[in-house]
Amino acid sequence: MRICIIAEGSYPYITGGVSSWIHSIITQMPEHEFVIYAIGAQTKQKGQYKYKLPSNIVEVKEMFLDAYLFEEGEWGHRFKLTNDQQKDIMALLSGEGTVNWSNIFDLLRTSKFRRAADFLSSKDYFDILEQLGRNKYSLVPFTEMFWTVRSMILPLFLTIRHEIPKADVYHSVSTGYAGVVGALAKHLHKKPLLLTEHGIYSREREEEIIKADWVKGYFKDLWIEYFYNLSTCVYEAADQVITLFSRNKEIEIEVGCDESKISIIPNGVNIDNYVNLITAPQDGKLRIGAIVRVVPIKDIKTMIQSFALIKHEVPNAEMYIMGPIEEDEQYYQECMQMVEAMEIKDIIFTGEVQIKDYIGQMDILMLTSISEGQPLAILEGMACAKPFVTTNVGSCKELINGMDDGIGPAGLVAPVMHYEQLANGVIELCKNQKLREQMGRNAFERVQRFYKHQDFIASYRNLYQSLGG
Repeated sequence: MRICIIAEGSYPYITGGVSSWIHSIITQMPEHEFVIYAIGAQTKQKGQYKYKLPSNIVEVKEMFLDAYLFEEGEWGHRFKLTNDQQKDIMALLSGEGTVNWSNIFDLLRTSKFRRAADFLSSKDYFDILEQLGRNKYSLVPFTEMFWTVRSMILPLFLTIRHEIPKADVYHSVSTGYAGVVGALAKHLHKKPLLLTEHGIYSREREEEIIKADWVKGYFKDLWIEYFYNLSTCVYEAADQVITLFSRNKEIEIEVGCDESKISIIPNGVNIDNYVNLITAPQDGKLRIGAIVRVVPIKDIKTMIQSFALIKHEVPNAEMYIMGPIEEDEQYYQECMQMVEAMEIKDIIFTGEVQIKDYIGQMDILMLTSISEGQPLAILEGMACAKPFVTTNVGSCKELINGMDDGIGPAGLVAPVMHYEQLANGVIELCKNQKLREQMGRNAFERVQRFYKHQDFIASYRNLYQSLGG
């Protein structure tokens, strides 16, 4: 069977998290061929893979969302849109009404225009945008609205005009652009579509836009509705929707996914991979670790603030931030400047490392993310019998406290960005070895019972067979 995995902002350009999840599925299913449809943020990532691709990957199709920066169209054509086409474009731009995505796909892939920018430079599009301006943005300069909407919509239109490799099953591993590509693949090739949602993409984009200073206040709703529209596209098209934990399922239903499509398949970890690890020397130090990419969504700055308080109460504490630093170099530099300005000692940024060389030496693990799905980092730590202090995002609380399984807590949970409460949790564990060890045992028991790697792989093997076999 040939399976096309459609990934946005992850495999094969970034390590950890969703990328590790994809790599695991491919390597554990050598009986299938895989095509990777990789959607990257920047063209400079082309060919810059962080993984040695397994031999059963037969093709990698790359596209980049910044391609719109190089796209120019011819002004002033008229393509004579039908009433339905006009309504669907208006619904997509305004966030009001129902979008018939089949009409959008057929319109944008037509041979009437040479490139997506030709349509966005046409009289037809101008008429729709003028109507949008009169109805919703009468107090906003038209030129400002024109360029805002263009920058929002052009990457999507370019994405829809790309060719889709043929496969027996299409598997989008998020909504957003990856979801739209999956829906387009189903529309073109009439093959089944599977969606796995790790975090809730539309909610994550909403949080980013609310905080963003690059979106003016009166356009924030426009952007937010746009991303919810992208999610609706794949929710409607998918044959089955998989999520990782119960709260995600509830949110998917809230934002419009048919409940009958949704199943829960949790992530899994291979416990056998975490035996005989390197342990720390008996030197009196307490080692706190974080398996994390140094990017804003992981909120490393809150972790640094927490460690400043921890260090004050536990002078023999060390913090190891274990993960790549080059994904957002400006953010990494801001973190380093923060450490220097606060004069915090014993924070070590290891960069990208083999986690198994470090994790056995840690006494406590931390996660301070502002958004997560079901973090593999926590499962890895649990497989090593390490207690966690984490923010209450995604399934973290469920992993730490269980679902009435009788096992007991595997760590402590604090609100997002609450560096003081996070610090207090770590300090409590630093000062109570017996509690650390008990929570570590609880962690190991929970992951052994409910989050086995072989169960996760078997579930997806059966899914692929039922859809494409």
